[in-house]
Amino acid sequence: MNSTTDIVWLQNDLRVADNPLLHFAFPPTYLLCLYVVDEQWFEPFLEGESTPRMGPARLIFLWQSLMELRGELLQRGSDLLVRIGKPSDVVIELACSLNARQVRVANHAGVDERAHIQQVASALPPDTMLDCMESGQLFDAHALPFAREALPGSFSAFRRSVEETCIIPAARSAPVTLPAWPDAPRGFPPLKAVCEQSARWQPDRRQSFAYKGGETAGHARLHEYLWRQRGGESYKKTRNSLLGANFSTRVSPWLASGCLSARQVNDAVKAWEAENGSTESSYWITFELLWREYFIKVAQQEGAEMFGSRQPVTPCSAFDAWRNAATGLPFIDAAMTELRLTGWLSNRARQNVASFLVKDLNVDWRLGALWFEHCLIDYDVASNWGNWRYISGVGRDPRQDRYFNVLKQAGHYDPRGLYVAHWLTKLEKLPTGLERHQPWRAAPMTFTAPCVEPEQWERWLIPLDKADHTGEPHKKISAAK
Repeated sequence: MNSTTDIVWLQNDLRVADNPLLHFAFPPTYLLCLYVVDEQWFEPFLEGESTPRMGPARLIFLWQSLMELRGELLQRGSDLLVRIGKPSDVVIELACSLNARQVRVANHAGVDERAHIQQVASALPPDTMLDCMESGQLFDAHALPFAREALPGSFSAFRRSVEETCIIPAARSAPVTLPAWPDAPRGFPPLKAVCEQSARWQPDRRQSFAYKGGETAGHARLHEYLWRQRGGESYKKTRNSLLGANFSTRVSPWLASGCLSARQVNDAVKAWEAENGSTESSYWITFELLWREYFIKVAQQEGAEMFGSRQPVTPCSAFDAWRNAATGLPFIDAAMTELRLTGWLSNRARQNVASFLVKDLNVDWRLGALWFEHCLIDYDVASNWGNWRYISGVGRDPRQDRYFNVLKQAGHYDPRGLYVAHWLTKLEKLPTGLERHQPWRAAPMTFTAPCVEPEQWERWLIPLDKADHTGEPHKKISAAK
């Protein structure tokens, strides 16, 4: 019998369990598992800048995930090869050199990733098949009650449709063994050889939760949150909090990298419900999975349209103030500081900084989406760009009234100013309360006014201190037009 070699081309599916790429009806003689670090991730995210598309937080998490994945594959008789370059070129080269029977890869929501898949499909030798599979989502396309082109125009309509007609399949277990490694290279370079600056990066010690890449850590966090922290009882009540390790599931980085699949998270919630009963909070965890699912389907349908106008986007002073945590508004600056120093941000903070950039500073939403792509440890192309479009009132369900009054939000979600003082230590000198959110009014001799003061804030402003402000007037940054 002739020997055969298959290539499993991994992308954001860095797990051995519930990974259809690792299950075979007719196993090959040899199997090469491949991950390609796209060289474009290290190119500037904006023309004229040096900041790369992928920041250090996500790159470190990725490397940790790859290292663990390699260990899991080795235990099953396989291995992992990591290369750096143009993914389609690397896959085609290996497929040709190994005379591969097939290349297996999962569908992807990203435009760049799908372009690489198409390039591989058009350049593989005639005897090598490309098997593009569905992986990591709640529902396969064939199970949906509508065609891709008939995807509902709003999340609410999508949710109602799938909840009424679809059943989420259970996750598959990991294979016990895998085919042997072919006569081919193994292993991957150390992180410092890829990006020395990222290898030296450490998250700020003030972070509430320390992330570690890999399947094991992802499952450990999910179990900890559901069973020890009783997240199935509390999530709905705490999910808008800002400080602490357990107000949120915090599983998004493992979902984004594919160390966890959506079905695995759903199975874990259902297992908790089987023992404790269904609650509003446990439902809301799966509700968030449906949001993720919808953004993926939208991205797959819309392609490049997801990224907005084709016109180039350029930075401006207002955007620089925002990303550098220099707007003068503590609620925004604290969140942008946390994002830059840890690679993570709560959902409530993300919505506020996005609304402030787009609605108060009048900056192109694409700049915000690009900055999040650089910073976020849980960056996911569909969720990131889908959420930015949603807040900005463009794309699907294009409502223009999604405005977050950040002073009102700050007073509601951080009434004592503990969050802003946690990240902006100068505020610790002010009394706990609204003064910490409006220091330019509480202590005008020490703090300057924010770069903009929208009229919507007026009713939420605290009374001015009776002391005269004798300092130099603050030069405001003009909002971009």
